[in-house]
Amino acid sequence: MDTSHLAEHAGAAGSFFASIFVVATLSMRTMIPLRVFAILTNIILIATAVPTHNYATLILHAVLLPVNTYRLHQMLQLVRSVKKSVNSDLSMDWLRPFTTERKCAAGEVLFYKDEKADSMFYIVSGRFRLVESGIELPVGALVGEFGMLSPSNTRTQTLECVETGMVLSVTYDKVEQLYVQNPAFGFYLLRLFSARLFENIATLEQRLAQHATPPQVAEPKPA
Repeated sequence: MDTSHLAEHAGAAGSFFASIFVVATLSMRTMIPLRVFAILTNIILIATAVPTHNYATLILHAVLLPVNTYRLHQMLQLVRSVKKSVNSDLSMDWLRPFTTERKCAAGEVLFYKDEKADSMFYIVSGRFRLVESGIELPVGALVGEFGMLSPSNTRTQTLECVETGMVLSVTYDKVEQLYVQNPAFGFYLLRLFSARLFENIATLEQRLAQHATPPQVAEPKPA
């Protein structure tokens, strides 16, 4: 049996299907389906390169396959982590791989009210306070995200370091890139921002209620 013709037909069929997947990949607007089609393209081209002894194509896509698989896993893990944060304790640990460390000294101001905003911060250690509202932020809190949602991209409050600590900063550009790559990430991120907003509102309402409660005057004891 002449295997050369079978290899030739297999190569032609593989190239045809690979071309279809390449076109489909180029038409993808979001990252997850793009990676899926890229992986399928890699598998098909590897399978067709073996019988045709096209070693250059085989090596190229043998290298690209694990890269695309890892990137797909990374994006799926990111979405799962954000979903978990929204539905549980609002942890921002999932954001760590995209951040830059910044050490802060007591008395240092990270940003001022009304200045241009370009990044948000995740508090790792120390104590930080929003000056205008007097709210002290705990470790694990996200701050500075409202500047991203503001039409003018300006800070709504001043953030001061009260006790030496460290924050992780991530630029709005990086967050926007993640959103463009996967709109599902953006949806859950907005839900997370909304939850933070409601937390801040609840804290302010509690403080106002405490200040509005009139002090109780002790009744005079009978003589």
